[in-house]
Amino acid sequence: MTDLRVGLVGYGVAGAFFHAPLISATPGLRLSAVVTGDPQRAAEVSGKYGARAVRDAAELWDSVDLVVIASPNRTHVPLAQAALKAGLPVVVDKPLAATAAEARALAELARDLGLMLTVFQNRRWDGDFLTLGRLVAAGELGEVTRFESRFERWRPVPKGGWRETGGTEEVAGLLYDLGSHLVDQALRLLGPAVDVYAESDVRRSGVNADDDTFIAVSHASGARSHLWVSAVTPRLGPRFRVLGSRAGYLKYGLDVQEEQLRAGLTPASPGFGEEPAERWGTLGADGGAGSGGSGGDVCAVPTEPGAYAGFYRAVLACLREGAPPPVAPGEVVEALTVLEAARRSAAERRVVVLENP
Repeated sequence: MTDLRVGLVGYGVAGAFFHAPLISATPGLRLSAVVTGDPQRAAEVSGKYGARAVRDAAELWDSVDLVVIASPNRTHVPLAQAALKAGLPVVVDKPLAATAAEARALAELARDLGLMLTVFQNRRWDGDFLTLGRLVAAGELGEVTRFESRFERWRPVPKGGWRETGGTEEVAGLLYDLGSHLVDQALRLLGPAVDVYAESDVRRSGVNADDDTFIAVSHASGARSHLWVSAVTPRLGPRFRVLGSRAGYLKYGLDVQEEQLRAGLTPASPGFGEEPAERWGTLGADGGAGSGGSGGDVCAVPTEPGAYAGFYRAVLACLREGAPPPVAPGEVVEALTVLEAARRSAAERRVVVLENP
């Protein structure tokens, strides 16, 4: 069967280190064209993938079967609209849009046209999150009451670029960047949110968008999520601390796939997505004399292999076999509703109750 031709809009970090290698590693997909105005990047996509470089996304509409949008956040909605109206299925990097209303309108357009629209929420396929999902499904933690999740870094000197210097018109800042992943994971793990509280700050000189944000989400199940995204954390907290009625799961360090992709590895590379034993998380309950607990029963838990390649395999299955998209647009609308509420909560210094959770 002929490979589906993929047009990639944007060849920055997301395009070069995530989408291009994952697309090229998926049997049935072929990276055919990349939109970039940078001569060095154009040479790279030609030499590395055999893809042609074009300067405008409109040049893709008549020559590809699938469009992947990995351009700056403010362009996601107009480019996705244009691709859908050209009759093409679309993958959009997160965040899909600045508002839930914009995302809902895109989803309705795709549905009316009978086209796939999905969002690259790749952190659903992080090895540690897959491990946590397995533990929860098996009842190892009992009833989960608290989900603590962090994407923290120590970058006291800004790197520059629109993600830091842009404002709301650029959909800049960590809330909509890494926060999109944390909120998506929290909702997938614990279900719908009923209210949101957030604290959001700009800590570094020369930065205009939030670089230090905390989000608290109350779920309809009664569980709570505490989520941190920060570029100004000199002592990093655990990636996950998840507490349940039977046990807790504690995990430090980030999923290995991003560092492997940045190092030039692909899902076809030996050991891709596999985490060394010294980075595994632990499961159990701490206890001591007089605590009433059962101390000493904490054990290491092997981390599931990370599986970013599963996203594009699911995209192909959706287009070829009619399977559901890997990330449903309705789930993205739900997460954007929480992100909007978090932004409002931080600005107004109050808890925001969600309508029709």
